[in-house]
Amino acid sequence: MSSTIDPRFYYLHNFRKALAWIGERHADLLDDRERAFLQAFDALEWSAQALLVRMIMRKGTHFRASKLSYEEIGCCRRAAVALIANGWVREDAPLPLDELLSLLRKDEIVASFAGQLSDRRARKSDLAQQLAVHFTANQSFIAWCPTLEDALYSLTLADLSERLRLMFFGNLRQEWSEFVLADLGIFRYERVDFPADSRALRCREDVDDYLHLQRCREAFEAGEVSDELLACIDARRYDNPYIAERRAKLLFRIGQQLERCANFELALQVYASSGYGAARQRCIRVLERTLQHREAFELASQAVAEPLSDGELQLAERALVRLSRHLGLPAQKRGKAQAPARLDLQLPKTPMLAVERLVQQHLQCSDAPVHYVENTLICGLFGLLCWPAIFAAVPGAFFHPFQHGPADLLTAEFYARRRALFADCLAQLDDDRYRDSIRQTYRDKFGIQSPFVHWGVLSETLLEQALDCLPAAHLQAWFRRLLGDIQANRSGMPDLIQFWPEEKRYRMIEVKGPGDRLQDNQRRWLAFCAEHGMPVDVCYVQWAEA
Repeated sequence: MSSTIDPRFYYLHNFRKALAWIGERHADLLDDRERAFLQAFDALEWSAQALLVRMIMRKGTHFRASKLSYEEIGCCRRAAVALIANGWVREDAPLPLDELLSLLRKDEIVASFAGQLSDRRARKSDLAQQLAVHFTANQSFIAWCPTLEDALYSLTLADLSERLRLMFFGNLRQEWSEFVLADLGIFRYERVDFPADSRALRCREDVDDYLHLQRCREAFEAGEVSDELLACIDARRYDNPYIAERRAKLLFRIGQQLERCANFELALQVYASSGYGAARQRCIRVLERTLQHREAFELASQAVAEPLSDGELQLAERALVRLSRHLGLPAQKRGKAQAPARLDLQLPKTPMLAVERLVQQHLQCSDAPVHYVENTLICGLFGLLCWPAIFAAVPGAFFHPFQHGPADLLTAEFYARRRALFADCLAQLDDDRYRDSIRQTYRDKFGIQSPFVHWGVLSETLLEQALDCLPAAHLQAWFRRLLGDIQANRSGMPDLIQFWPEEKRYRMIEVKGPGDRLQDNQRRWLAFCAEHGMPVDVCYVQWAEA
């Protein structure tokens, strides 16, 4: 078949590119069935290929022929012949009643089952109840509805399609539609080199392990928490760190559910087994709730001595204060953070306008503009300056063309694996090169997906005011704190920032409406700013009407 494809088959062109990518980079992960599919698919006529891809990209597995109308494909019944011959589509798949009715209109149900309906004017859901007492066996579509001039095609490739999608994306979060979104220009991705050894799944066992965990996760999300599920999760070794992290997070979520259900003993076991970063702090809380104060004190002391993050240290220090009181021990001394400057405002309550926007409007003036930035400004400046390090072709970080950031972004190894690259980027803050570097990246990369840069918020005006008014030393401190714990520290920053361009100065403002209070990650950022002499106000708003 010619490699030139009609532009109307854009989705087929994309799917073929994905299959070629899999065949080239993941050939050793394929089994006989998958290799046979790639070969047989390539030999089909365009119309048959296109129909199969259309069905794969749609929701569900059952499709009426009358609903598969695509101008570029033509007659779907003719195109389906080859798919049926290959066993990828069935015409005679047995359907339970509920699945059948979901495919029919109300008038079709009435016409097909008039003899079994006691009230034909009832709602569709009520019609289903009337029919359920008459039918229990599964039948093919034609057996159910012999008078309908239609056919039903049922995909048999759900498991194979899922495996191929997993091999290509390295996850099941992304769908084949990523290609279409990129074609339409809705998403644009950075072009990254892909070394031969750069892929998420290194062997066939990794693919099996990922899918095994996925089934366990689906069982948990369906409401199952049992000894059998826990045994199933740990029935495999998970040698791949990428998959082991998924296991840890799933077990942590199960531990949280067990804790909510007051199954504290099992929750402790699951948390201890998970190895997830936040699991130790949850263990401390469970031990407290079950009055095991001595054990909780010892675990909290370990966390304070060797904290995994600033957040864990903050929570563990609080726990030690409580536990010392329970155990009759000397009071624990905690460093008291310097209180941020306070700004009190009385403003008229305005429906449909967030309190942050009200404060922004109130403080706004021509020579001191105020921007609602929350976490986007500091993260955006970091993302622009450190773009080369973030998108470096580190093995295992990028393995397909549709990643908005490196796969290891939220792991402890992210900074360590790129330490020299980040050092080069941050060194620009020492000699004023950073301004031109940030501006150039803003121009060159505008609109490209990034885990740090939110283009809709970071306007050129905001960028220039920030570069004029934010000291390089403050940028350096913020960026290094981000690198210390990206997952925790890229949130919690103040809501607003106000610039005085003529004076080359700024202040950040955290806004709290009536009854609102500072969250833990916000307290950590405020303490950090106070430590480094960064101007921050906490603005407490009361409604004037009150």
